[in-house]
Amino acid sequence: MIRTILAFLFVAIFLILSLPIQLVLLIIGKFNPMIKKRASLAIVGWAFNVVSFISGVKRTVIGEENVPKDTAVLYVGNHRSIFDIVLCYPRVPNPTGFIAKKEVLKVPLLNIWMIYLDCLFLDRKDLRKGMEMILTAIDKVKNGISIFIYPEGTRNKTDEPLGEFHKGSFKIAQKAGCPIVPVVVNHSRDILEAHFPSIKSAHVTIEYCKPIYLNELSKEDQKNIDQYVKKIMEEVYVRND
Repeated sequence: MIRTILAFLFVAIFLILSLPIQLVLLIIGKFNPMIKKRASLAIVGWAFNVVSFISGVKRTVIGEENVPKDTAVLYVGNHRSIFDIVLCYPRVPNPTGFIAKKEVLKVPLLNIWMIYLDCLFLDRKDLRKGMEMILTAIDKVKNGISIFIYPEGTRNKTDEPLGEFHKGSFKIAQKAGCPIVPVVVNHSRDILEAHFPSIKSAHVTIEYCKPIYLNELSKEDQKNIDQYVKKIMEEVYVRND
């Protein structure tokens, strides 16, 4: 329970003390938006690493060299824990926005950081707003900002390796013409969800698969890109389990 208290205490202190930093970054962003984005990435990445350290998380990272450094990508991850973002975000090499549920916008100070980091917020009950968000994500990718999405739509709480993928999640890559990088995380659920509300140490594996270029796939695989990517990720998940 001590890890839980320390982790939540650190997050609260970080969010409060980072308010002046947010104001400085706001000013910087008016003159150089990319410096603001990279600075935000570094600061939040550091905070997430501290949370992982306090939580006793050990990470084995595989295939990080597979991530293209010279272009924006669509990261596609499996989702079993709220720690998935904490674990993966510090590893991205370039500005990246996560797609999160709109309810996160209600969290004071955290919502500002997420906006700074080009995160997008999904309203699952409003189809029109969902399409608008996808169009915004496509625009961000075209302007050099990677997007990280969980195509399962919510955390997988079943015994199956992955939940069903939503085909619409892949429209970002299809319309922006960017590579898809599958990211498979194993054992993140062991940090919190397996024994909620206590945080316990765990050994997590993160594997970055080789990038998928849609124009190199057959028309059938392009049409069923959700199943194509899911199959790759399932094989990696089972191998690392």
